[in-house]
Amino acid sequence: MRRRFLGLPVTASVLGLALTMWAPTAAQARTPEAAAPISVHLTVTGPDGSVYDGDLRTTGHTVTAATGGSHKCDGTNNGANSSPGATPTAALDDAAKAEDFSWDGTWYASFEDYFVTTVDGDAQTADAYWSISVNGQATSVGGCQHKLSAGDDVAFTWTEM
Repeated sequence: MRRRFLGLPVTASVLGLALTMWAPTAAQARTPEAAAPISVHLTVTGPDGSVYDGDLRTTGHTVTAATGGSHKCDGTNNGANSSPGATPTAALDDAAKAEDFSWDGTWYASFEDYFVTTVDGDAQTADAYWSISVNGQATSVGGCQHKLSAGDDVAFTWTEM
């Protein structure tokens, strides 16, 4: 069967072949690469003292909180950074798995981020919460949006108001 394409006679098979030549192959398709792990120093200090204090290798990845579910946590959340990398919440998740303590958080879809509510059984109250700081400064974005650099000092601290 002959068809007319832009006024020219073309068979359907020739047109199909031409279109497949313009489509990118799987090898040509680019997907963002995961960032390499970096080393950071993480401290987690609860109302009764240290929960975790040590160096760890971490990268951005999907994290799972009992209440908040599983979500990516790689610094690209909510458009905060153009490339993925390690984040404070991903570091907390890695430390919790390595040292067998729990953490939980509420997921806020509008921010694409967790609000950490509980670490090692210590839950936020009307008078205290878990704060996040990097290199001694409170983060200006959430723990899945803040992209860490190698050597950063990350802290989750029980903070009374």
